[in-house]
Amino acid sequence: MAKPKKDPNREERIHNEAIVDTNGPEEQAMGWYYYLENKVHFPFQAKCIVSKAVSPLRKGETVEVRHLAPEDACASDVLVLIRWQGRDMAVPLSQLAAIDPDDSTDEAIGDWHYWVAQGYLF
Repeated sequence: MAKPKKDPNREERIHNEAIVDTNGPEEQAMGWYYYLENKVHFPFQAKCIVSKAVSPLRKGETVEVRHLAPEDACASDVLVLIRWQGRDMAVPLSQLAAIDPDDSTDEAIGDWHYWVAQGYLF
């Protein structure tokens, strides 16, 4: 997947709202966690857009996203809790696209996808 072109508006929003005043990876992870917690409205339906080795989801599967995973589970990646085959489990938010989200949820998830696609890390 090609890295997307820099988006100055998105970059500014991320720096001013998600990672503002953060020092180091741990603070960036928590900044993202609270940014997403405040902007994403749960639950919502999502579609898997890419398979990942750390997740059982296959591209094209639809799931209900219930909430962010606990803070301590999001130290190196943003994980969300989903309902899958009768069980609750955590998967990377980067592999999901919300289906018919509200504006706030759409923007916040888009910000996270952008961050990951740019190759930024905690």
